[in-house]
Amino acid sequence: MSTGSSRKARQGFPTKAEVMAQTPDPAVRQMLVRMEQLGLETAFDRFDAQKAHCGFGLDGTCCRICNMGPCKVTARSPRGVCGADADLIVARNILRWVAAGVASHGARGREVMLTLKAAAEGRVALPIRGEAKARATARAFGIDDPAKSLPELAGEIADILLEDLSRSVPDVHRTLQALAPPERQAVWEALGILPISAYHEVFEALHRTGTGTDGDWENVMRQLLRCGLAFAWSSVLGSSIAMDILYGPPRRDRIAANLGALDPDTVNIAIHGHSPVLPMAIVAAADDPELQALASEQGAAGIRFYGICCSGLSSLYRHGGVSPLANAIGAELVLGTGALDLWIADVQDVYPGIMEVAHCFHTRVVTTNDSCRLPGAEHIGFDHHHANLDEVHALARRIVRMGIEQFPQRRAANVFVPRQVMEAEIGFSIESLTETFEGLPNLLAALTDGRVRGIVNLVGCNNPKVLYEKTLCEVADALLAADCLILTNGCASFPLLKLGYCTETALERTGLGLRALLGERGLPPVWHMGECLDNARASGLFRALADLAGRPIKEMPFAFASPEWSNEKGVGAALGFRLLGVPSYHCVPAPIGGSAAVSRFFHETTQDTLGAAMVVERDPQRLAQRIIEDLNVRAIG
Repeated sequence: MSTGSSRKARQGFPTKAEVMAQTPDPAVRQMLVRMEQLGLETAFDRFDAQKAHCGFGLDGTCCRICNMGPCKVTARSPRGVCGADADLIVARNILRWVAAGVASHGARGREVMLTLKAAAEGRVALPIRGEAKARATARAFGIDDPAKSLPELAGEIADILLEDLSRSVPDVHRTLQALAPPERQAVWEALGILPISAYHEVFEALHRTGTGTDGDWENVMRQLLRCGLAFAWSSVLGSSIAMDILYGPPRRDRIAANLGALDPDTVNIAIHGHSPVLPMAIVAAADDPELQALASEQGAAGIRFYGICCSGLSSLYRHGGVSPLANAIGAELVLGTGALDLWIADVQDVYPGIMEVAHCFHTRVVTTNDSCRLPGAEHIGFDHHHANLDEVHALARRIVRMGIEQFPQRRAANVFVPRQVMEAEIGFSIESLTETFEGLPNLLAALTDGRVRGIVNLVGCNNPKVLYEKTLCEVADALLAADCLILTNGCASFPLLKLGYCTETALERTGLGLRALLGERGLPPVWHMGECLDNARASGLFRALADLAGRPIKEMPFAFASPEWSNEKGVGAALGFRLLGVPSYHCVPAPIGGSAAVSRFFHETTQDTLGAAMVVERDPQRLAQRIIEDLNVRAIG
C-alpha cells in the first residue's frame, strides 16, 4: 500500500457518531449516549480527536530508532539519515511490534509458570487441579513416570516451560519439539527460523533493529518468523499448558453476558486484564462466609464479579460466577454505569483513560501487577521479583474487602444499567468436544461431507478504525450462513457472547448443514474457547483434526480471522497461525504499506514458504467471502 492509499483509507475511519448509529449492541449505544450527556470522554472521542492520522505512521515509514531522526520516507528523501530505505524501516518497525507481542503474552505466562513451580514445591498454597493435562504433557516431553507424584511432574514441566521462555544458551526448544507437527518443524528448520527461546528472540529482535545493525530487510523478516514461533510455542502454548495444569481444564457452563447482568444491589467487582493468578484467588476469596457476612452488614445482597478482557474469562472458565461485560474499548462504558464498586486491573489492554471515569462514579481502582500502574490507583499485588507469591490468598482477601467497604460510597442516583443481557454457553475445549461428538472423527466426517464448510478461529482485539463490534458480527454472520463453524476467544468474543451467537438460537443464522449437525447435539454455532491465550485450543483442535485426516494443516479448511485487531499481540497471533499454514484475514491493515517488498512478504511470499499468507479486505462482507472462497479450495471432501 502506498502512502496515498493510506491517506485515502484514513478518511474512511468511522466517527463516534457513526458508531453510535451502527454498533450492533443496544447497550453500547445507550452508554455512548449517556457518556456524552455527562460530558465524559471515551476512546471513541479520543479517536476522533486524533484525526487525521499520520500517513507515514499508517504506512510504517517513520523511523524513530535513533536520535538522528525521526526520519520519514518520501519521494524527495527516500532514505533515512543512516541510509535505511522504506523496506528496511518498515521491516524493523513491524519486527519490533511482534517482539512486543512475544513479551506481552510471555510476561503474563511467566507469572503462571512461576506460580505452578511454587505450587509444585509447596511454596504457595494452591492445589494443582489439572492432573490429566500434566500427565499428557509429561508424556509428550518424555518425562512421564507413574512413580512420580503430580507435584513432581508439575514442577518438572514448569522448569521446561520456563527454560523455553528464557533460554540463553542455544539448545532445542522442547515445547515446540514435543508438540508442533513434524511436517511444520521440517519447514521451519529448512527456513532456519527455529527459535532459541522467547527471551532470546525478543533480545535479538531489539538488537538487530538497533542503530546501524541489520541492514537487510529479508534478514529482519527471518527474525520476525523466529519471534512468531516463540510467540506461538512459548508465550501462548507454554502459558496455556501452565494454566491448565495449575487450574484444571475449562468447564462447560452457561453464563449471563452484557451490562444487564450488573446488579446494583450487590458489591460489584470488575476484573480487568490478562494475568489470572491473583484474579482466580480473588474470585475464590469472595466465597468466604466472613466476607459474605461483611457484605451483608454493608447492605449488599452479595458479591458479584464481572469480566473485562481476559482475566475475567479465565476466572469464569475455571471458577464460575463471573459475567463477561466488555472488551478493552468498552471498559469506560462499563464504568459509566456507575454500578462498579471496585475495579481490579492487572496487565495489558488497561487504558489509562479508565481513571477519569472511575473517579466520577466512586469506583475504587486497584492495580495488582508491577508492570501496570495507573496514576490515582491503589496498588496491591505481587512485587517485581514475585517474592510474595505465597501471600496470594491474603492479598485476595484484602482486595475483596476493599470492594465491600466501597459499596456504601456508591451513589445510587448515578447508577444507570442498560437492560440488555444474554445467556451464553462457554467452556469449549478439545476434551469436551471429543466427548460431545463421541470422538473427533465424527467432527472430521462433517468437515469431509460438507455439513461443515470449514472452521474459522474468529478472534482479536477491537479497533476504532472500523465500526465497533459491527465489523466482527458482519463477518460472523456471513461465515455462519455459509456453514462455517466459528471458534472464538478473548476480546473479539464479547460481542458474540453479548448478542446471542454463543447459544443454540444462533443456529437460525447458519446454513442447513451446520444447523442439522449442531442442532441434534444442542450446540451453538460459535464455540467460546476462553481468553486470548486460548488460541492454543484452536490450534490444538486444528492439529488434531489434520492428524486424523492424514493431511498437513495447510491443506485443511481452516482459517484465522481477526477483523478488528489493534495491538502487537494481534500481529503475533496472526503470524503464529500462518506459521502453521493457516491463512489470516483482517479488515485493518498492518503498518507495512510503505514497503512493496515487505507487503509482498506478508501477502504473497509466505504462501509459498509457509502455505499461508495474510489477507486484508477493509469491507467485512468481502473479507468473509474471501475466507469462504479459500476454505472451498481447501475442502477435503
